[in-house]
Amino acid sequence: MQRTNLIADFHIHSKYSRACSKNLTLPNIAAACERKGIDLITTSDFTHPAWMKHIDEELEEVADGIYQLTGARSKTKFILTTELSSIYSQGGKVRRIHVLIFSPSIAVAKKFTEELEARGCNVKSDGRPILGLSAVEILKIMLAISPDMMMVPAHAWTPWFSVFGSKSGFDSLEECFGDLALHIRAIETGLSSDPTMNWMVDALDDITLISNSDAHSLEKLGREATVFAIDPEKKFSYLEIIHAIQNKSSGVIKETIEFFPEEGKYHIDGHAACNFFCLPTQTKKLDGICPVCKKKLTIGVLYRVEELSNIKKVIHTSNKIHIPFRHIIPLAELIAFTLGVGTGSVRVGRIYDKIIAHLGNEFNVLLEVPIADISANSSEEIGNAVAAMRAGTVELTPGYDGVFGKISVVKKNNFTQKNLL
Repeated sequence: MQRTNLIADFHIHSKYSRACSKNLTLPNIAAACERKGIDLITTSDFTHPAWMKHIDEELEEVADGIYQLTGARSKTKFILTTELSSIYSQGGKVRRIHVLIFSPSIAVAKKFTEELEARGCNVKSDGRPILGLSAVEILKIMLAISPDMMMVPAHAWTPWFSVFGSKSGFDSLEECFGDLALHIRAIETGLSSDPTMNWMVDALDDITLISNSDAHSLEKLGREATVFAIDPEKKFSYLEIIHAIQNKSSGVIKETIEFFPEEGKYHIDGHAACNFFCLPTQTKKLDGICPVCKKKLTIGVLYRVEELSNIKKVIHTSNKIHIPFRHIIPLAELIAFTLGVGTGSVRVGRIYDKIIAHLGNEFNVLLEVPIADISANSSEEIGNAVAAMRAGTVELTPGYDGVFGKISVVKKNNFTQKNLL
């Protein structure tokens, strides 16, 4: 059955970003998206001169602000976004904020890059360049170039590099952006939080929650995504996407696709060097000090969400709009779990390829294909694993201080509710 919803991933990286795969080229990304079931993907890294040259050579505009590989070599569509790292001092504290920048055209993206270079920013150093400009300064530059550009704080709760991070962030969007906070209409929730957690914070009632993969390799594309009630087979524009994000009441964003947040590497508090982790209640009893080495614990996302949930808005929205979401586990992880091997195993790759060849793209398999069909084209164990994922019957050891969480699906006839430790 043909899908009528568009699946998008607005945050990935190119081969020019530090610690990222050299296989991240636009043709490779487009091909991987077809296997994953991603209809719209970011170009990423458009401020990097060599990558922008690659964009110029490989893409052509097929609708306003929407691009495709030249010669219609793939049905995958591209939109211009990039991530910037902003490190600066404000309020007597060093701030480290990562933001996503959306551009309506290549020409606007190039103009934005020129403005950064005119201010002494070294955009050639990394696909995700480190800037000495504040987040609000970057926002001002954008708005002066085009009102159709958009900024979204990236992985908004990550301790070290985010707008609400425990190590270098702020307690509100207004504290970060001042009077220009009204231009921030969305945040990216990140792998270590999901919408339910963000709904606890009153100050985000009017903010759209979007989800993206932050992929550093082809395999990680689409591990989180945002779904729009837009037919991917029909022509759509950049502004349709932007307006949907900026106006969540429109209902154009149908749902988000999420990691189980416990699997994210900053979900709870801890100290990786000491193999110690704990929930916020215990962190408070410890006064934030690691009981092993007596140094400060890295305060995770769950703690920060609970902390900011206690700050109430002066004007409260009475009718909250909650965009639905579903949790997923990447198909390769589910296969690897059933086999008791790593995701890089040749066996995992062979089974993955067979499933995709017979049942369509990965999102279709994870979310829509009947379990009986999955079992028939792989094994009963893999079918049961997908069923457990859909039911949320998984066992979780939360991630902390840069250590990814561990996740296990519960075997058939032994289902238990999700264990949050």
